[in-house]
Amino acid sequence: MDVRHRILAAGYKLFPFPLKGDADIGDADPACDLSCVINFYGRVDLLRGIVTSLAGQDYDKNRFEVVLVEDRGGTEEGRAIFREFGPVLNSAYYAVGEKFGVMGYARNLGLRKTRGKHVLFLDDDTVIMDRGFISKLMDEFGDGEADAVIPRGGASYCLLQGKYSFHDPYYPSNRCMAYRRETLRDLGGFVDEIIGQEDVEFAVRLTAAGKKVRRSQRAGYMHPPLILRSTSKAAAVGASFAKLRNRYPFPIWVMLLINGSRDIPKLICPFSTKYRMQGKFSLGFMLGILYAMTGKKLEYN
Repeated sequence: MDVRHRILAAGYKLFPFPLKGDADIGDADPACDLSCVINFYGRVDLLRGIVTSLAGQDYDKNRFEVVLVEDRGGTEEGRAIFREFGPVLNSAYYAVGEKFGVMGYARNLGLRKTRGKHVLFLDDDTVIMDRGFISKLMDEFGDGEADAVIPRGGASYCLLQGKYSFHDPYYPSNRCMAYRRETLRDLGGFVDEIIGQEDVEFAVRLTAAGKKVRRSQRAGYMHPPLILRSTSKAAAVGASFAKLRNRYPFPIWVMLLINGSRDIPKLICPFSTKYRMQGKFSLGFMLGILYAMTGKKLEYN
């Protein structure tokens, strides 16, 4: 447990808060070991890659499912991917019909549709090269001690000069993270209103609840590094967190806002693309907080 987690755990003891999100989660199908939930919109070239990887796994195809959740009412291209892989995967497709672009709501929609005893959240640009990935992931849960498992992450590709390839290997992110169904049920899934970094907010409650997270050395994936062309999405995330005031005691809420804004000083670093991207995100996050507090309209689609 790192310093921030220790501070959060201590803060929860001093200022306890409700740990429930907004999803009611049903029982698992005993025959389904794992549900892989992929949230996406368009970008079928990327989506086909991760679905192809899942179709090529050495794990029994009858023991896991793939749940595709497409934003903004879905597209014909997205539905075509579902039909293409239907013969080789237990799969389902759902289109988000409201609250477009709000990841907390979209993740919960997919979560409610799952049947697995464990749930793995993925992004469309997650890359899995190992045919034994699911087998290794399920082995990590085998001793019954882990409530969640973070596979080891690495940078997949980047279009920036300077070979910018930073990727936090064990960031608690829905780009690739798995949970026991009971853990997700205990915590009520995600908060519907959060536009982005819904996984970070969930990690706050996961930590406060004292759940055990295992870092896997064996199961690995890749994902593009953080690249921001503008601060609009980060601002939307900041505004979402600012609006969580009714969910958290004031000191905990302030801690979350400070945590999201902590990298702003890195903007002035001239030698590190990683630092500049982290700083740009924190700047956008802070702007979102200011928008929310002043009532200024935030333009984000």
